Amino acid sequence: MSANFNIIGTSDYRKNFWNAMRQEPYNCMVLNHAEGKPVSAYTLPAEDASSMDDFIKQESISRNLCTTVKFYGGASRIFAHDCADFANWVPEGSVIPLYDGLNDFTRYPVDSHKLAVFVKLTEEFVHDAAFDMEEHLTRRFAKNFAKAEDDAFLNGDGANKPTGLLHAEKGAEVGATAKKLSFDDLIKLYASVKPEYRSKGTWLMNDDTALFLRTMKDDSGAYLWNSDKDTILGKPVVIGEGMPNAESGKFPVLFGDFSYYWMIHRSPVRVRSLKEKFALHGQVGYLAMEFVDGRLMRREAVKALKITA
Repeated sequence: MSANFNIIGTSDYRKNFWNAMRQEPYNCMVLNHAEGKPVSAYTLPAEDASSMDDFIKQESISRNLCTTVKFYGGASRIFAHDCADFANWVPEGSVIPLYDGLNDFTRYPVDSHKLAVFVKLTEEFVHDAAFDMEEHLTRRFAKNFAKAEDDAFLNGDGANKPTGLLHAEKGAEVGATAKKLSFDDLIKLYASVKPEYRSKGTWLMNDDTALFLRTMKDDSGAYLWNSDKDTILGKPVVIGEGMPNAESGKFPVLFGDFSYYWMIHRSPVRVRSLKEKFALHGQVGYLAMEFVDGRLMRREAVKALKITA
């Protein structure tokens, strides 16, 4: 799934790539050489891939909260590992206890799930030299990749997609339960997270939940939500529309250190132009693909508030 990054970073590769996307003459040898074999979908040039990452971060909550890892080599399934680090004071001449944690290395399977984005342009735009097709396509791909990644980040079931934070067995642990949402329950959820994760903690909820919490006041009539900084208990609040409402059996609020969720990219983005199927309609289709997986590496790092019946 890897490409020759010394080639895709060149201006010659970028020129031929975008000529291919515009249905203009291009040197397929240059594009195929980057892949090491003839292919129908070409790796996005390095310059545009960097721009796409920036565009995705502008749209995505997951890319701004989680840890992004790129691992393009290896088999379709690899293993990520996690272990407890340590720091000990050791008397001079004493043995450093390096092997005490020998068996705490936890392996997590990492698969390679295909995420495909399809967009269309009219032939007039494709062949218009004044039209900035490079930025337009890159932004549209980014917006759709961000939307799909965010949904999987929360609701992915691990079947042909990443495993999300709301997964019952592999997602966030339940830190507090409540029959209905209250500020006291948020305090319980906050306290359920270990201090080492709480220090970089973030709240995650949808707009409806946030609106409800914004109306809460303490006994003196002061709002409990700091509207100036959008914080609760001094920690930032992030809105994720994929989060559920405060209904029975749901997890409307997450809190913790989301950097322990790893989004692992198994391949660079590749793009294929599709003209034949849409030529009668005066259109050109573009199919962009990436292979990615994701999961919460430490369940205790993020806790969920569960609404009970």
